[in-house]
Amino acid sequence: MQQVVVLGGGVGGTLTANLTARKLKGLIAKGEATVTVVDASGNHAYQPGYMYIAMGQERAEKLVRPETSLLDGNVELVVGEVERIDTAAQIVSLGSGASLHYDQLVIATGSRIVPEELANFDAEAQHFYTADASAKLRRALDAFTGGKIVIGIAGIPYKCPPAPLEVAFLIESELRERGLRDKTEITFLSPINRAFTIESVSEMATPIFSEKGIRLELLAGVGEIDAERHVVITDAFEEHPYNLLICVPPHRGAQVVVDSGLAPKSGWLPTDRHTLQVKTVAKPGPGVADADVPRYANVYALGDATDLPLSKAGSTAHFEAPVVAERVAAAVLGREPAGKHASYEGKVMCFFEVGDGKGTLLQFDYEHPPKPPKPNRFWHLGKIVFNKTYWHTVPKGRV
Repeated sequence: MQQVVVLGGGVGGTLTANLTARKLKGLIAKGEATVTVVDASGNHAYQPGYMYIAMGQERAEKLVRPETSLLDGNVELVVGEVERIDTAAQIVSLGSGASLHYDQLVIATGSRIVPEELANFDAEAQHFYTADASAKLRRALDAFTGGKIVIGIAGIPYKCPPAPLEVAFLIESELRERGLRDKTEITFLSPINRAFTIESVSEMATPIFSEKGIRLELLAGVGEIDAERHVVITDAFEEHPYNLLICVPPHRGAQVVVDSGLAPKSGWLPTDRHTLQVKTVAKPGPGVADADVPRYANVYALGDATDLPLSKAGSTAHFEAPVVAERVAAAVLGREPAGKHASYEGKVMCFFEVGDGKGTLLQFDYEHPPKPPKPNRFWHLGKIVFNKTYWHTVPKGRV
């Protein structure tokens, strides 16, 4: 009996489980293999939709479905919290006291927000990384009648890198529609030396800030929130007063991978950029090349959980999942990984909203940076269609 265990029921975990189950269908039918997903809630949320709750264009109940409705019939679901991963014994321990043995393990535990790491965040800042927070931001926008809006980022990396820029552009468009633009100053605080982490995307986005009259401050990560004075203090000790503060909270990987000794305190799993195997936390000595760092032969990571220099986004997990599924299935079947999904080459593709019913597309990999087309209505509609068809396509492996 070969047991494949997938931790996490997000897009990466769900898609990997479904693709793996198809590849192992024969063994599963004979009782010689199992594929199991472990998920804390048993529900699958479409997180990219949260931003649209804040924009008044989506409802929370439309963005969640039972995980069982998305899983292949040959995939088992266990609902519970993972407390420990023992790679020596190949056992996953659950909060219920139960444990699961694995022969192949996939860690798709995503990322978590830790707003508590920034004093006064909960009291002063709005964000859009949960359904509840997005609804709260929507109420704040509805109540806003003018003043200073500051949009900032409290640490890199974070989920969906384009999202803060998209929110800035969409809010600016909304304020014009509501007749409040002339009464509002909008400031965007970038923690790096350009508008966006990828240079070619920054070159596309920077002129949009100018066109929309949004003040762009560089090297201005959110370092402190002064609740008494309603002021953001950046890493460079510059102050920006606000009437409405929208801030990307600090992000970390799952605590369980830290507690299990698989990741440093940040929680991001050291991951091979091509095989997606989890690497040891620290290099075994000075002068050792990355290629020589030991890998866990039967432990893989994907999506937000990894430390790869890629967007922490569902689209990244979408393209990583077929590679993990191929490599896991190959290991179970005793063959070498083969075909176009034998190795991951860093492929990512996502839409980018710029407001006014326009958007663009970002496509890139390790070797080829994105060349975003001029924003237009076509790409905006593409994102809307993708959001609506997601449930029927991506998690089930139909695209």
